[in-house]
Amino acid sequence: MAASLIFSFHPLLNPKTNSPSKTPPNGFRSFTRTNSSPRKSRTWARKGHFKKLGSLSFDSPSTAESVATEDYEFSDSFADAELRLPLQGREIQSSQDVFIDVKENSLTVKVHSSGSLVTLMETDLYDKIKPSETIWYIDEDQLVINLKKHDSDLKWPDVKETWASLTTGVLQLLKGTSVYTVGESTEVNEIVAKELAVGLGYIPLNTSELLERYVKQSIDSWMIAEGADSVAEAEATILESLSSHVRAAVGTLGEPFGAAGRADKWRHLHSGFAIWLSQCDTADEASAKEEARRHIQDGNLAYSNADVVVKLGGWDPDHARIVAQTCLSALKQLILSDKTLTGKKSLYIRLGCRGDWPNIKPPGWDPSTGANTGFHL
Repeated sequence: MAASLIFSFHPLLNPKTNSPSKTPPNGFRSFTRTNSSPRKSRTWARKGHFKKLGSLSFDSPSTAESVATEDYEFSDSFADAELRLPLQGREIQSSQDVFIDVKENSLTVKVHSSGSLVTLMETDLYDKIKPSETIWYIDEDQLVINLKKHDSDLKWPDVKETWASLTTGVLQLLKGTSVYTVGESTEVNEIVAKELAVGLGYIPLNTSELLERYVKQSIDSWMIAEGADSVAEAEATILESLSSHVRAAVGTLGEPFGAAGRADKWRHLHSGFAIWLSQCDTADEASAKEEARRHIQDGNLAYSNADVVVKLGGWDPDHARIVAQTCLSALKQLILSDKTLTGKKSLYIRLGCRGDWPNIKPPGWDPSTGANTGFHL
């Protein structure tokens, strides 16, 4: 079993309608403020107290407007993250016109302007904050929100968790550790691995291409001629050669001939972070997560050795980046939950990927006998 697993689900297709879900918007453009000159601040400031959006009511639906700002400024200063939202053209008379709802993982900002309630931002945050320590104030023509980060050591590339911020942030967390996509579908594994490689700047590799190049025939014809076991054994050899590589995103073979589907072939897959892309028939996220938990607890499927499980409610190649983004989000949560993981992966490789993951034995440990030959960590 892996040391830790994150259960993440992204419904690419609605199981009931079999229609693609809408791709989330790209979000706001982000830039870092470079002008360090001081600004004159008004005295509208609050700390740890916010007017809840749910308590607001208006006489007519027409008075509520949902127009998100296109620009904002963001900066990270270790313990704090600062967000600046433009207020140009907004008739903000006092702090009573500003409505902020901040939670541990999300932020909603609305302003009352010209008789309408305008949404400036509504987003999930890049990481957790301390809501009670949030401060906001008006600085000339900007609304400034100071967020106290839960993890002061984590550098935020952006205030939001987006494809751009995740590829930057997770790259730093991985420290060169390779990523493997495993699961029942070779197509899904390969396409998502390619997206991850593009985002992270990793080398994209598919074991199917490496095998076919070596034997000079297709995987299907090979399986017909020699059987699925032969293909799985050969892929395990490929994975052994890749285990010493860094900065690779590897798409592996699916059923029925994939090495990852066999419990005795995981020795070298543990050298990187393995992501199980598991398709399910459940109609909601809660059921999908429960299905994943049952698989992990039962341990009957070899894929349960993966570090991360991403449940897919359907598959559409056009949405591969959304799946890859979900994978990165899950990897971020996993690594932040145990910051020693990348170091342990590196140690596991240096000791020869002996199959003792996650409880790494001393250097002299013999995997064939389970005995220690006398060396100690």
